[in-house]
Amino acid sequence: MIERIKKIAAQNKEKIIEVRRAIHANPELSFVEYETCELVSKFLKSAGIKHEKGVVKTGVVALIEGNNPTAKTIALRADLDALPIQETADLSFKSKNEGKMHACGHDVHTSSLLGTALILHELRDEFEGTIKLIFQPGEEIIPGGAKLMIEAGVLQNPAPINIIGQHVYPELEAGKVGFKPGMYMASADELHVKIIGKGGHAALPHKTIDPILIASHIIIALQQLISRRVSPYSPSVLSFGSIIGGGSTNIIPNEVNLKGTFRAFSEEWREEAHGLMVKMAESIAEGMGGKCEFEVRKGYPFLVNDDELTKLSKNAAIEFLGAENVIDLDLRMTAEDFAYYSQVIPACFYRLGTSDFSKTTTGGLHTSNFTVDESALETGMGLMAYLALTDLKS
Repeated sequence: MIERIKKIAAQNKEKIIEVRRAIHANPELSFVEYETCELVSKFLKSAGIKHEKGVVKTGVVALIEGNNPTAKTIALRADLDALPIQETADLSFKSKNEGKMHACGHDVHTSSLLGTALILHELRDEFEGTIKLIFQPGEEIIPGGAKLMIEAGVLQNPAPINIIGQHVYPELEAGKVGFKPGMYMASADELHVKIIGKGGHAALPHKTIDPILIASHIIIALQQLISRRVSPYSPSVLSFGSIIGGGSTNIIPNEVNLKGTFRAFSEEWREEAHGLMVKMAESIAEGMGGKCEFEVRKGYPFLVNDDELTKLSKNAAIEFLGAENVIDLDLRMTAEDFAYYSQVIPACFYRLGTSDFSKTTTGGLHTSNFTVDESALETGMGLMAYLALTDLKS
């Protein structure tokens, strides 16, 4: 079976590369992936794979039924959306859409899963059960397309007993993959903080309530709060990436706006930290004569890989790729809305190596010069097909 899968993957490699390049050249942002949705639908239709498009407006759900389709159902997932980044990589299929780019590899995820669909469809008479393919919109922004797809019933009719997803990994060479059972990725919440003071001339600070000074105290205090209130055995991160005051060299502004992110691996600590941060920021602002409006926009939960499914998938990957091409992964403080699936049914989210370190240097995820070694597509589509078939037989 492994050799048959590899043969079909090799036969479809150029077709899938072409599809990936078409998606890459025409990136669409979260929840407006209309052209990408149409491309996926047309591809599946041409292959004779039944599917439904327009799930949560731009999602697509397909079914590949083997013999005795009600025996068991599993799900495979890819995401469709791009990021608001201006591409700088010098590619013949560079983004045509100003300020939009597939800088997180979702073009690879989608095209790879389409390749997997071709393999599984060709082998449908050789397995029992049903494989549900989920092409999901809106991974990059809260509330996350996964949450909305689940609410729309994507894990029902038929209900998969588990779900598998993959994500590009530029830190790993193409042809290799990585797995981690248990806790893998952090929860992620957005922090939006407005500090209100009283602006005025910078030479007359006694006549103002300086929101910049208040903001600086709040930032330092919150960093100390996070580092001292959580156990060092429970990773947690607080980072502010935006401070906007709008004053000048001699102008103290009326208000300062902060934007940040808070990440954790414990739901109990996550909830506790929200309350502690709000209380501390408000107290500091009030104590310095100002006011603070602190909004926590709750984002994705932590992502946990099912031990049994991940072990099964890792062993299958070793069979398919060889032990030298399968690595163990560490915890990541990054977040993924695939976490929503992992909170509902057993899940395995693994990493697909995408770099060719002997030829090129690629930018990291979410950077304007992010590129991939397209040989990873053959690995991605073939391995996911084998993981699905192994899962169905287990």
